[in-house]
Amino acid sequence: MAAHAPSTRLALALAVTVRHDGGGGVADDLTTPEALTAWVRNHAADLPAAVPGPAADAAALAAVREVRAAVRALFARAVPGEPSRADADRLMPVPDALDVLNAAAAAAPVVPRLTWRPDGEPAARHVPAAALAGTDPGRVLAAVLAHAAIAFLAGPDRPLLRACHAPRCVRYFLKGHPRQEWCTPSCGNRARVARHHTRHHP
Repeated sequence: MAAHAPSTRLALALAVTVRHDGGGGVADDLTTPEALTAWVRNHAADLPAAVPGPAADAAALAAVREVRAAVRALFARAVPGEPSRADADRLMPVPDALDVLNAAAAAAPVVPRLTWRPDGEPAARHVPAAALAGTDPGRVLAAVLAHAAIAFLAGPDRPLLRACHAPRCVRYFLKGHPRQEWCTPSCGNRARVARHHTRHHP
């Protein structure tokens, strides 16, 4: 995913914090403030520098999880075919998801920031306005993630979004080439084994 915009990487990374647990169930990577703190630290390269500090609290966790629920509902609408099985039977209604995402985004206005590396092209990124120094950090983080999701869903990468339908997988991914059907080679292997088993043991 290196060629994709930070907003694309962030939106997808947030959505796939709901994943299969390896045993047929679904795991959630964002169940505690400490887990959210670790997630933010792991994705610092794609987050604007103005996103406040590493320590998340319960309010930040709740705000981010609500944005994630909205993102997954909108991903389910965006993909061709069936959405991820992780939450297909309990998705937030699309109008509610739009309201949640837009309300979260409005909590932290952004300004464009131009960067131009010596060996590259000029690039614009939107970052939280400096005037937000007194805004609740959890709301700023949720807003930044909402901005990323909006940019992705309204941007050129959205048509590449797919739900992985390999056995036990519940993730979303970006289709990297025309024949790609699964999020990872291991999911592809599981799907092929399952197909083989079905053909030979109907």
